[in-house]
Amino acid sequence: MKQAILNIQGDRVLWAIAGLLALFSFMPVYSASSNLAYLYGDGNTFKYLVKHAVHLGLGFLIVYGVHKIPYNYFKGLSMIMLPIAIVLLVVTIAQGTTIGGANASRWIRIPVVGVTFQTSTLASVVLLSFVARYLAKIASKTYTFKETLVPLWLPVMTVVACILPANFSTAAIIFSMVIMLVFIGGYPLKYLVIIFATGLLFLSIFILAAKAFPGAFSNRVDTWTSRIENFLDDSENQKDNYQIERAKIAIATGGVIGLGPGKSVQKNFLPQSSSDFIYAIVVEEFGLLGAVGIMFAYLLVLARLIIISHKCEDIFGKLLALGVGLPIVFQALINMAVAVELFPVTGQTLPLVSSGGTSIWMTCLALGIVISVSVKATPKEKEDSEANPLDILSETI
Repeated sequence: MKQAILNIQGDRVLWAIAGLLALFSFMPVYSASSNLAYLYGDGNTFKYLVKHAVHLGLGFLIVYGVHKIPYNYFKGLSMIMLPIAIVLLVVTIAQGTTIGGANASRWIRIPVVGVTFQTSTLASVVLLSFVARYLAKIASKTYTFKETLVPLWLPVMTVVACILPANFSTAAIIFSMVIMLVFIGGYPLKYLVIIFATGLLFLSIFILAAKAFPGAFSNRVDTWTSRIENFLDDSENQKDNYQIERAKIAIATGGVIGLGPGKSVQKNFLPQSSSDFIYAIVVEEFGLLGAVGIMFAYLLVLARLIIISHKCEDIFGKLLALGVGLPIVFQALINMAVAVELFPVTGQTLPLVSSGGTSIWMTCLALGIVISVSVKATPKEKEDSEANPLDILSETI
């Protein structure tokens, strides 16, 4: 254990922030788990704390293992993993269940260990790594919009289309992050306008088709429109806005210093209090100080991402750090915005704080990649002399 700690490399501030967020998460997760214990009738809250500890433990093992991999290896790995991720998304849709006639096919069950895995989160990390590789490859070249359609935008649209029917918020976040990454990577703005307009066109067609033929395929279009309508409706409708109203009560009750750890009242009434709405529980128990502290932690993550990207001398490393790191901050801000009713309900968790294995593991995978970039930006001469099969694969295809 001591030797492993001594072997930790990379951005120490990012390591510290991730560790502090993980340690802090035990208090709100354990507090909010009483709701789960009541729902499932066993009354045992300790097992949820142990489960969360296991998830975090495995997550930081992922961070440690991934940060030891030279970041340039992810060029080839992204190409290998992208087809696998797309196949997993298709399998997830094929075996997914429906809830109230709506598509809820977000998870795939792993038979051997009996755990569920949300494939869209893996696809997000893989896709953004793939986009970073492609942008680095064409950075010094002159290209036309037509030349980028198949190698860049076909994989992006395929992944987004596979996720969209069951999880609009995740699909929208992935698409937005890709747009942001290619903009940072110097992709021409006029081409981006075409892609953005095309995306809106296909989304409109999908929504209209779902409305016109509601029984043709399962989807969550009615859920999306309902959430947006409720968000835009100023009148207080307790039935339709139950979650957000409870979250606002929790936040209003917190005050400046909060009620204290474990003393939340709304955790007993607020659905998804340990995951989607855990920020409301944090504010209720730790007040304005806890709310600002959590927000500051994620903004500090953003600052470290910018610093790591700036220090990296390799274009791929710069884009990779931002590509897989920015969604962590973006997702956190969306989660907090939902709790204070600045954004419609999305179902996005608070990275490293909310409970949930897949969310924690994929956040840790992304952090491991970012820390790998921060370890050392490989000089071009050394990269050429120490070429590996994964890099050769990515450069030749």
